[in-house]
Amino acid sequence: MNPLVRPARLAPGARVAIVAPAGPVAEDRLQAGLDILRGWDLDPVVAPHVLATHPEFGYLAGHDADRAADLQNAWCDPAVDAVLCARGGYGAQRMVDLLDWTAMRAAGPKVFVGFSDVTVLHTAIATRLGLVTLYGPAAAGVDFVKSERAREHLRATLFDPESVRVIHAAPGGRALVPGRARGVTLGGCLSLIGSDLGTPHAGRPARGGLLMLEDVGEQPYRIDRMLTQLLRSGWLDGVAGIALGSWDRCGPYERLRPLLADRLGALGVPVVEEFGFGHCPDALTLPLGVGAELDAESGRLTLTEPALS
Repeated sequence: MNPLVRPARLAPGARVAIVAPAGPVAEDRLQAGLDILRGWDLDPVVAPHVLATHPEFGYLAGHDADRAADLQNAWCDPAVDAVLCARGGYGAQRMVDLLDWTAMRAAGPKVFVGFSDVTVLHTAIATRLGLVTLYGPAAAGVDFVKSERAREHLRATLFDPESVRVIHAAPGGRALVPGRARGVTLGGCLSLIGSDLGTPHAGRPARGGLLMLEDVGEQPYRIDRMLTQLLRSGWLDGVAGIALGSWDRCGPYERLRPLLADRLGALGVPVVEEFGFGHCPDALTLPLGVGAELDAESGRLTLTEPALS
């Protein structure tokens, strides 16, 4: 597994497009997020269907074709330097196959930020465009609007990526399995990684990689099932190390921790738990597609080069 191409960092005045590839967006949170971005001296532009809601399926931010068009048009606009997802939810799987990846490749590299359901797009961008992406807070998400720590870590990654080459786990982060490992970062939301297997945009197996995993609203037996699927399919064969993020609303962590140790401990690789990314307060921004070293005992991820060029 080789590092991917790093898009250029942002500079004051950069234009950033806000898209909603999955779930519907609350207008008040969107406006709050836009105010923050303007405060960073960015020029945010909102895609036409960001505040839409599907007429039959209220969990979608409008029709699949409209969500895909918003993302593709933003990516292919030469005036846009970055594409930020307004939120996750569900729906990226329904629109990812509607994107014109040839046109997006011709448009060149751009910064891409999002998390949760947006894992599907992180994987597709890595597979089809070969680009580093940022697994970080959504522009209209609660954490982005309310957490100064989450905002500042994303801002530093976007504007001054050298300053966050060493990413420390949140307080409470510790080794589930001790050790150090080197590899290329990949991953995201566990349920989306599993459901993406066998599709045209599925990522390569985790061999040689440092896998970032988190999820939300899944009971322990479902997490067991998803991890077991990755194990049985061979997708986890040869993984170099694993960082575990948040497991919000996945049951008491004291019940989940033995399960994670049971399913992942036998891989014989370093595993750090409660690293502090995903669906949690003060969520960190993690680049996907960069070379790094994971030190499970110290709870530290050290990038071999800045996330953005």
